[in-house]
Amino acid sequence: MPELKATLRADMNTALKAHDELTTATLRMALAAVTTEEVSGSTARELTDDEVQRVLAKEAKKRREAAEAFTGAGRSELADRELAEGEVLARYLPSQLDDDELAELVRAAVAESGASEPRQMGAVMKLVQPRVAGRADGKRVSTEVRRQLGAG
Repeated sequence: MPELKATLRADMNTALKAHDELTTATLRMALAAVTTEEVSGSTARELTDDEVQRVLAKEAKKRREAAEAFTGAGRSELADRELAEGEVLARYLPSQLDDDELAELVRAAVAESGASEPRQMGAVMKLVQPRVAGRADGKRVSTEVRRQLGAG
């Protein structure tokens, strides 16, 4: 069993024993999403730690988007719950790049690709995405690439 999945299970059991409803429910949901991903496709398989991390990142993104929707609808108590679930999931994800680190990675990719205009954004994104791998939201990355190519 991948290490991350085992950690999720152990932490869920600990939270269950501690009567931590938020953490228990969030980790139970995360493990269900991992299991769903494992059995999707033509054959069942066990996910690697990187694949489990991608599932967790996708779930965290869902929580952020749901929180925004609830906030927009004036349902702050539901938005707070979604944000709290996102914080639980964030414990298992790599730390996010700050704006300066992201800008530096994009700057290096722009220089490496030789891109100088917005039409060449795809070439830059192809270089940047593997380097940020789960440490920055795709929307943040594309915004920074656009900003640098527009200014370049």
